[in-house]
Amino acid sequence: MSEQGAVIHETAIVHPDAKIGKGVEIGPWTLIGPDVEIGDDCQIASHVVIKGPTRIGKRNRIFQFASIGEDCQDKKYAGERTVLEIGDDNIIRESCTFHRGTTQDESLTVVGSRNLFMVNVHVAHDCRIGSDCIFANNATLAGHVHIGDHVIFGGHAAIHQFGRVGSHAFIAGCAALNKDVPPYVMAAGHYAKPFGINSEGLRRRGFSKEAISAIKLAYRELFRSGKTVEEVIPALESLGEKQPEVAIMVEFLKSNERGIIRA
Repeated sequence: MSEQGAVIHETAIVHPDAKIGKGVEIGPWTLIGPDVEIGDDCQIASHVVIKGPTRIGKRNRIFQFASIGEDCQDKKYAGERTVLEIGDDNIIRESCTFHRGTTQDESLTVVGSRNLFMVNVHVAHDCRIGSDCIFANNATLAGHVHIGDHVIFGGHAAIHQFGRVGSHAFIAGCAALNKDVPPYVMAAGHYAKPFGINSEGLRRRGFSKEAISAIKLAYRELFRSGKTVEEVIPALESLGEKQPEVAIMVEFLKSNERGIIRA
């Protein structure tokens, strides 16, 4: 176990094979297993369990009672070596649960950087989460879910396994997603339907008026024209040649397999 100036409470149990970076703080009654790497300046509160193989980046804050890197809840899982990777500067609040991957996918669960996970968020096996996202209390991600960057997930919102949410989307509280949500789209309801684009979020992130107008036009073409996704894609491709922000939506639609939410 490498400590390098780490502050480890005397009641914490840290496996000698764990790699602990510089300036890490580990609180009382926390358990760090073997094959765990914790980057510099992380703060791990009391009563946290971190099981490996898990790689955690720098400056993450993990609050009490979180369970990080545990075996997944997939009945097919039979103890194979799978991994959880977490980036930098994430805040993981009380009682969150992050599970490692399965061999049925890529044996890997990935969390990006600068995300906020509020109380009791669940990230299931094989999920891939981008950066700069917010997940409110009790948000639930099933297995194999992919979430883009700058996504906001409301409290108690849930998404079906293999679901996808594109970057800059906004998912309302208590929404139930059984289909994919394209980039920029606001979704709400059970089952969720589209309610325009996340204009306010885009403005706050510095999107130009021209880009937002193009995204609104793409939204109307996709959800209000009565056309199928296949029929809409050529028009969005043309629009994306002028506004690259729309090209992100085109790429998402072309790789879609489960279908998207509909009005």
